[in-house]
Amino acid sequence: MIDKEEARLSVLRQLNLLDTPPSESFDRITRMASLLFDLPIAAVSLTDHDRQWFKSRVGVDHWEIPRFKACCGEVADTGAVLVVTDLLDSTQYRDSHLAESGIRFYAGAPLVTSDGYTLGAMCVLGTQPRQVTDQEKSILKDLAAMVMAQIDLQHAVGRVDPATGLPNYLRFVEDLSDLSQDYPEGHRHVLSTELVDLEQVNALQRVMGPAYLEALSRTAAREIRNQLGRQAILYHIGPCQFAHIETGDRTEVLQRATGLRQALMGVTVNGEAPFMLRPVVGVAAIQLGRSQPDTVLRHAHSACRDARDKEQGAGFYCPSSDSLYKRRFGLIAAFRAALTSEDQLYLAFQPRVDMSTARAIGAEALLRWQHPELGNVSPAEFIPLVENTSLARDLTDWVMASVIKQAAFWRQQGLSLRISINIAAANLEEEDFIERLLGYLDTEQLPLSAVELELTESGLISNGLKARKQLEDLIKRGIRIAIDDFGTGYSSLAYLQSIPAQVVKIDRSFISELGRRQRSHTLVRSMITMAQELGYSVVAEGVESVEAWDILQSLGCDEVQGYLIARPLECESFMHWFRGLGRGAEWTSSRIVPDQ
Repeated sequence: MIDKEEARLSVLRQLNLLDTPPSESFDRITRMASLLFDLPIAAVSLTDHDRQWFKSRVGVDHWEIPRFKACCGEVADTGAVLVVTDLLDSTQYRDSHLAESGIRFYAGAPLVTSDGYTLGAMCVLGTQPRQVTDQEKSILKDLAAMVMAQIDLQHAVGRVDPATGLPNYLRFVEDLSDLSQDYPEGHRHVLSTELVDLEQVNALQRVMGPAYLEALSRTAAREIRNQLGRQAILYHIGPCQFAHIETGDRTEVLQRATGLRQALMGVTVNGEAPFMLRPVVGVAAIQLGRSQPDTVLRHAHSACRDARDKEQGAGFYCPSSDSLYKRRFGLIAAFRAALTSEDQLYLAFQPRVDMSTARAIGAEALLRWQHPELGNVSPAEFIPLVENTSLARDLTDWVMASVIKQAAFWRQQGLSLRISINIAAANLEEEDFIERLLGYLDTEQLPLSAVELELTESGLISNGLKARKQLEDLIKRGIRIAIDDFGTGYSSLAYLQSIPAQVVKIDRSFISELGRRQRSHTLVRSMITMAQELGYSVVAEGVESVEAWDILQSLGCDEVQGYLIARPLECESFMHWFRGLGRGAEWTSSRIVPDQ
C-alpha cells in the first residue's frame, strides 16, 4: 500500500500540477460543474501526501485543506465516486474540516491517469444536504474525464519532453513568468546543467544514435532529481541539457552546483560510463520580475560555456565574457547589412614580390569592414565568425566580384597582376562555386590566370571528397590554388603530396623569428626545400626586415610579402605604389618602402 501511494505521488509530482497558478482551461470546467449541479462550490482537488490542493476552485477562497478526513482523500484512496449526502450524518466526516466550515454535501469523481493512478477528485459541494441521481453521477464522471483530458493535453502538447517526461523549455518560461508575478522582487538562481559539450551533440548522435542521447538524458534526469529532492522542478530544455531554479546565497548555490556535477560524473548507461560525458553546471542569478526567461537561460548557458572553457565543473555567469559572445553574434547580424551597404566593406591589397627580379607580380586582396558604430572591425575577428554561418557564400561572392572588377580595371590601366582571393573551406562544398567564379571572370572579360584562390591549410585538409574534386577541377581549368598559413596545421608535410595546389605560403609566425632563432631558420629552409621539390612555388608571409629578406633569398624562396614591401593598401594607394616602386625596386637596406 505504501509503495502504491509513493508511486501515485511520484506520478502527481511528475505532472507538475501542484502549486501552479490558476488556469482558465480548468476554471472553465469547475464553473460548468457548479452550474450543472446548481451548487455554490466546485473544485479540481489534487491529493498530496498531507493536503488537498485545489488546481481550480469556485466558491472558496483558500487553496488547500488538510488531507486528514478529507472526502477527496477517500476518492484518491479508493478510485471510486464518493457521495456524502450529509456530512453531519457521517461518522467519518462529521468532525472534518469541511463539516466544521459549514459544508453539508459532497460528491466527487476520481481523476484517474491512463495507467491507473488517482490524482484527486472533480468535486462539487453544498451547504445543504442533497441527493444525487445516477445521471448526475455520470455527469460528474464526464467532468472528471474532461479534467484528465486537459491534464493530458497540457502534459503532452508542447510542454513536456517525451523522452524524459520532464517539463520542457516552454514550461520553464511559463513557470518563471508565474513566479515573477507572485514574487516580483524575489531573488533566485537558475542553474543550467549540460551533460556533454553542446558543440559535440551532433557528432555524438551521429556516432551513437538518438536513442543513446535519450537514454543518457533519462538516466541523468533521475540522478538530478535525486540530488534536488522532491520539491524542485527539473526542466529538460534541450539535448542533454537541463535547468532548475534554486534559492540561497552564491556560496550555497555554487556548492550545490558542484555537488550536482560531481554526482553526474558517476552516471552510467546500461552499466557503462557514458561516452563523451562531461557535465558542467552554469549558474545565473536573477531578480524576478526584471529578467526575461530566455535571457536568464542564455546567461546560464553562457556560464556553462565559461565553465567548460576554463575546465571547471561549475561557475557563475560572467557579464564581461558574455559581452564578448554578444559582440560576436552582433557582428554576424550586422554583416548582412554590410554586404548591401555602399560604404562599409572595402578591399585592401598587399603586394607580392618575386625575389629573383624584385618586381611586384601580384597582390593579396584583403577584406576590410568599417562598421558604422564600432569603427574598424578586424578581419581576424569577423571573418571566422561569418565563415561558420550561411553568410559565407555571400561573403565570398562579394569578395570575388569586387576583386575581379578591380583587377579588370587595373588591367585596363596597365597593371597586369595576379590577385589572390581568400575563400572559405565551406565554399568548396557549394556545387555552383566554380560556375559563379567563372561567371564573374567572364563578365569582366578577365583571364583565369588573373586570379589565385587561397585556402588555409586546415581548411584544405578538412575538406571532403566533393571539395577535393572542386579543387582538382579548378586547377584543370587553369586557376592557381595557394595553401595559406602553411606550417600551422597538424599534418602539413604528410598532406603536401596529395593536396591539389601550386603555391605554399609559409605562415608569418615562422618568418618573424628568422635571424633570431636557429630552429626557425632550419624549419623555413626545410619547408622551402621540400615544397619546391614537390613542385610548389613558395611565398613567405610577414617579411618585415631586410635581414629576413636576405635569408629567404639565400634559401631560394620564390616570393615574399610583408611590411618591408608595403602594408595593405587601398585601391588608389596601391596603384600609386605600384607605379612608383613596384616595377623592379631593389629591396635592400638602402631602399625600403616606408609605411603607407
